[in-house]
Amino acid sequence: MIHSDLIIIGSGPGGYRAAHHAALHGLSVVIIEKAEAGGTCLNRGCIPTKTLCRNAEIVDTLRHADTFGLMGEGYSLDFGRVMERKQEIVGQLRSGVETLMQTPGITLVRGTASFADAHTVAVGNEQYTAENIIIATGSDSKCPPIEGTTLPGVVTSTELLDIDHLPKRLCIIGAGVIGMEFASVFSSFGSNVTVIEFLKECLPVLDSDIAKRLRQTIGKRGVEFYMQSAVKSITQTDAEDGTKQLTVSFEKKGKPVSIDADMVLIATGRKPCTEGLALEQAGIEHSPKGIVVGDDFQTNVSGVYAIGDVNGRCLLAHAATFQGLHVVNRILNRPDDIRFDVMPSAIFTNPEAASVGLSEDQLKAEQRPYECRKGFYRSNGKALAMNETDGMIKLLVDTTNDQRIVGCHAFGAHSADMVQEIAALMNSGTTLQQLANIIHIHPTLSEILHDMAL
Repeated sequence: MIHSDLIIIGSGPGGYRAAHHAALHGLSVVIIEKAEAGGTCLNRGCIPTKTLCRNAEIVDTLRHADTFGLMGEGYSLDFGRVMERKQEIVGQLRSGVETLMQTPGITLVRGTASFADAHTVAVGNEQYTAENIIIATGSDSKCPPIEGTTLPGVVTSTELLDIDHLPKRLCIIGAGVIGMEFASVFSSFGSNVTVIEFLKECLPVLDSDIAKRLRQTIGKRGVEFYMQSAVKSITQTDAEDGTKQLTVSFEKKGKPVSIDADMVLIATGRKPCTEGLALEQAGIEHSPKGIVVGDDFQTNVSGVYAIGDVNGRCLLAHAATFQGLHVVNRILNRPDDIRFDVMPSAIFTNPEAASVGLSEDQLKAEQRPYECRKGFYRSNGKALAMNETDGMIKLLVDTTNDQRIVGCHAFGAHSADMVQEIAALMNSGTTLQQLANIIHIHPTLSEILHDMAL
């Protein structure tokens, strides 16, 4: 039996950052990983998808090359090279995480972890004990209970990131972050993309006004959307050329509709990875939504914590990272001022979208007095120079509290960068007048934020 100060199960952004932080402050750490170092985010999520997003952005820019005076410069997309570049970047970053796990004080254990009791974890024939344990096992793709999800050509984001050819027709079920990013990417690459969504609007994490405008912008590029539509089945049928194809049948406002595709992406959400952990052996409370935790991410078992996707609170890599840092700080009795109510997020479509804090929809639902300021890219000099005039920002302030900023939702080029500025200001309780007093560089997109505050 091997004893350490801290055991971490999972080496994704939450796990490996927590391990490094703990080791730097003198704790002995055992981190257990059953697959690749870096977790879903690095290997099958954030990093590979953002690599593809960058490729797609370049393709979109080349389509408008004549706007910049580049005439007759033809190009062709080498999809194999696109995927090869993705793997190179993933490999480089994974190697970096593995090097980080060689920090003195950290022991990386390869294998599948399961609880033997509340403070003992088994990996194969070896047992590890610690006073404090962090569960950081992340999440997996969740498939809806519809017929045909196991057919060849029906994939989750994991399989789509490893395909070796560009599908001519791609049908995406789900218009959340994953579905919208892949819709944008594969449309740019040249696929005919259709998105089917059960809800009235895409991206429920966003302000509905921003989400609608983003969907319309992407729709103008050729992506076809079927909103308020319920998928009934996926079947394999014969195409006109005799090859096999997939037919997705669904209902839109009570009327049956079907579309044909060469590949179908299931992008209907994520589920926590708890299978095989033997949580019952430790008495850890959990549900299909995730491991139940309190405000400090401690489970019902003292000294056992759950961070990131596995607790179901906020399915973002940076949320997992900061939850992990907070837990380690708590173990070390080091106070911090991390504000988990100020959680920025981004969707890397083209144009991208981002948000932090409350939306106008939420403020209306809570009947809170507020003011909404709007800014548009089309009147910004840098946006015009970039040929990126599709974009809008909404800044929301509390009119009962010195016009303190309580939210920002945006779509348009580099909107994530501008929302990050607002997130920093919100962490300091900044008011609209204080934003107006901050000098912004000219010419930049961030001047849109300054103009909104005047």
